[in-house]
Amino acid sequence: MRPPFKVTMKMLDYCAQISRIVGQCEGLKFSTPSPQLRRHNHIRSIQSSLAIEGNILSESQVTDIIENKRVLGPAKDILEVKNALIAYGKIHSYDIYSERSMLKAHQFLMQGLVKDAGILRSSGVGVFDKRRVVHMAPAAKMVPKLIGDLFTFLGKASDINLLIKSCVFHYEIEFIHPFSDGNGRIGRLWQTAILCRMHSVFEFVPVESLIKKHQKEYYRTLSLADKDGDSTVFIEFMLGIIKEAIEEFSKDLKEVVETPETRLESAQQKFGHIGFSRNDYMKFHKNISTATASRDLLFGVKNKLLVKTGQKALTRYKFAGSLIDRQHNGRR
Repeated sequence: MRPPFKVTMKMLDYCAQISRIVGQCEGLKFSTPSPQLRRHNHIRSIQSSLAIEGNILSESQVTDIIENKRVLGPAKDILEVKNALIAYGKIHSYDIYSERSMLKAHQFLMQGLVKDAGILRSSGVGVFDKRRVVHMAPAAKMVPKLIGDLFTFLGKASDINLLIKSCVFHYEIEFIHPFSDGNGRIGRLWQTAILCRMHSVFEFVPVESLIKKHQKEYYRTLSLADKDGDSTVFIEFMLGIIKEAIEEFSKDLKEVVETPETRLESAQQKFGHIGFSRNDYMKFHKNISTATASRDLLFGVKNKLLVKTGQKALTRYKFAGSLIDRQHNGRR
């Protein structure tokens, strides 16, 4: 059964804008995210998602935990950060269409925090604002079917943009509340996993930090969606959040002048240590000529960045080492 929501023009406009910005981020005129930017945004995602749930540790304290430094803070908060580091660190290993994979992710997030980490709840739960019930989740006996239907929708609704489906999934997890605790965390983590499946750039886009920035609106739209009986208002809100997050991220990417070095560096991220041909190189760099591709590859061979084997049509190239490491060592 498909979750209740309507596809609106506002959603489609957001999807178009997000896709355009993603295209700009992967375009040849932009440099790849620096390791420092990647790490900073990774920390922001984790700290923000946990802060929404009341974790008091700062970004600097999360950084200290990563670096195995001593951190003064509640033991529960420190464990939440350590668990989230593991869960987010495995973001590319999850099968976004697998319930079992999501249960494993929840286990990573909640290990040592609840007794039933990675297990669907067996009793009723509700969301409270002080003493007032703001959301009563479906009965526990309904959870397995609701979650099964949700994953079926995620995998089979090919007519729905994956951006929209990621927002639907996020809302439905909060509505169903399939776990005794950690539902907000797993909802945000799984949406990020879905976005990463759409494009790897989302691994470094701290969507969670924008949710934290608009936390009151986040909870308000969740409540409105509950009252409306469908997730339309929440989908529109989350697509706006994703758009804002990817726009913010794109501003941190510096434009670069294309050179053989920059093209080879981006190609290495594609091919790694796998051999490739000139045609493979041109398929990756779609806007360069055959002559430019040949000059790039010759430059790489002459500077010992590439190893060349074979002749004529059988010529293959393989990267000899990291261009980034070579450039870094050269500056020492």
